[in-house]
Amino acid sequence: MNITKKSRPAATRPEDQRLSIGSTFAYGFQHVLTMYGGIIAPPLIIGAAAGMSSQDIGLLIAACLFVGGLATILQTVGIRFFGSQLPLVQGVSFAGVSTMVAIVHGGGGIQSVFGSVIAASLIGLLITPLFSRIIKFFPPVVTGTVITTIGLTLMPVAANWAMGGNKAAPNYGSMANIGLAAATMAIVLLLSKVGNAAISRLSILLAMVLGTLIAFAFGMADFSKVGTGEIVAFPTPFAFGPPTFEIAAIISMLIVILVTLTETSADIIAVGEIVGTKVDSKRIGNGLRADMLSSAISPLFNSFTQSAFAQNVGLVAITGVKSRFVVSAGGLILVILGLLPVLGRVVAAVPTPVLGGAGVVLFGTVAASGIRTLSKVEYRNNMNLIIVAASIGFGMIPIAAPSFYDQFPSWFSTIFHSGISSAAVMAILLNLLFNHLKAGNSENQSVFVAGTGRVVQEDDLKCLADGDRFEGGKLIDCDGKEVPIQTSSKSEH
Repeated sequence: MNITKKSRPAATRPEDQRLSIGSTFAYGFQHVLTMYGGIIAPPLIIGAAAGMSSQDIGLLIAACLFVGGLATILQTVGIRFFGSQLPLVQGVSFAGVSTMVAIVHGGGGIQSVFGSVIAASLIGLLITPLFSRIIKFFPPVVTGTVITTIGLTLMPVAANWAMGGNKAAPNYGSMANIGLAAATMAIVLLLSKVGNAAISRLSILLAMVLGTLIAFAFGMADFSKVGTGEIVAFPTPFAFGPPTFEIAAIISMLIVILVTLTETSADIIAVGEIVGTKVDSKRIGNGLRADMLSSAISPLFNSFTQSAFAQNVGLVAITGVKSRFVVSAGGLILVILGLLPVLGRVVAAVPTPVLGGAGVVLFGTVAASGIRTLSKVEYRNNMNLIIVAASIGFGMIPIAAPSFYDQFPSWFSTIFHSGISSAAVMAILLNLLFNHLKAGNSENQSVFVAGTGRVVQEDDLKCLADGDRFEGGKLIDCDGKEVPIQTSSKSEH
């Protein structure tokens, strides 16, 4: 009698969940709204530094949306050797903005920026195997610290959005702007409490829509420019001329690429922790290669370095929607926005304070996810508390004092001006120092560790007998007699 065994179905990863088409694109659009302000800010800043016209800056913005969408699809769908297949949104990294502005002001112009991005990204593509092998140096004490820092470092962005986004505007920080942000945040919280799961998960998107309607009713939303300009426009390759390659610019951009690799590694690990899926060195390597390939190709379409957006990691955490195909849909929407500037102008009409109100919840969720990871860390008889304390404190320095590194060498300030990179570098180094290179570690560890819980020395336990107990501050033996406690000579002085 032949018995045929049924093959067990392959385990489905959380990120491979498929939703209905409507839900997929609704959640994907929510991702786009979350990162839209962040993806258009770099081309605005760099274009202004290069003295471009508003029309040319608009071309840069459309290019960044288009390339960001393609990079997102590559990262989430993945092909052989490229793409982490995780719900990560890609876009122009803030890490390189100051360096690109410096290259422009140095006389290289936008062509030199594009050339340095291409060259540095190709170098980054070659060194990704090194970065993909650092997974063993990212235990919960490191990942929790980095995730927490990601959330904390994004809070100034949310606060700036809530105040209006433009510090030169006369209404920056007005009660109207902050009130609109507060109303949006309140809507997020109220919708999150609704018993309907779909409404709760779409709370960010719905809150942005309702917040925009409130702003429009009070004259705080301007849709007048939506119809101005081209309806459809494909990014013209090398619209600003062929790239130029200057050694100094390439070296400066290579430092930015190292920062980008560090931040993306942290984001991949962070979203893996939130989704609850396995992230190994192979997966990190695939994600980093997708980052570098997208960055190397982006100047062809007049865009810049690509990196994972940390704020969208928070959206995954707060909505609980872990599907990578949702983010792929968001990438497709970005591509369409890049091809249809009119749709981009509609999204751009969402008032910045509305983004700020939603951002407070989103970015706070990232920090809360990091704290949840840190709760799994063992703090007894080790230096993990010091690792967490020093790393988060170090990561907060550029946030608390943005000019702290202004007098440092440019290569140093480029790396450590990012709070995320600062915390990641410090956490990795301290974890190596205290948990891998244990030579020199004392048995009693640091005085700070004593505060993490009560510790009894092993020698003290050897002096106790069966039945010994403490009552009213006195040591009583098994016969109920008090055992005298001899005071040490050290405590007498």
